[in-house]
Amino acid sequence: MTQRYRLRLHTGAVLAQLRAAETLGLRLAAEHVLQVANERVPIEEGTLERSGTATVDESSLTAAVAYDTPYAVRQHEDMTARHDPGRRAKYLESAVTDESNTAAEIIAAQVRRSLRG
Repeated sequence: MTQRYRLRLHTGAVLAQLRAAETLGLRLAAEHVLQVANERVPIEEGTLERSGTATVDESSLTAAVAYDTPYAVRQHEDMTARHDPGRRAKYLESAVTDESNTAAEIIAAQVRRSLRG
């Protein structure tokens, strides 16, 4: 006796679900890096900290964390500037470097969740 089975693989739905998980993971990872950078950003009145944003380009699956004030780059790059304790130059660069493994784990967790179903 021969048994037959039919298996349908809906790759379009799977790939769409995977893409959504990657996008969410990137967004969460970027928000995490922004939070860490905000804990390091030089603070006087809080304007620089409030200007921080985390964005995701879904079409290219890239994330960006940025600060948008006229003096953001100067504060980031000037290693001779004096800052309050815990605040420093290279606030964004150091957050990205220090949190890269955590960011990767955040993205991977979202992808794993989407694959479980």
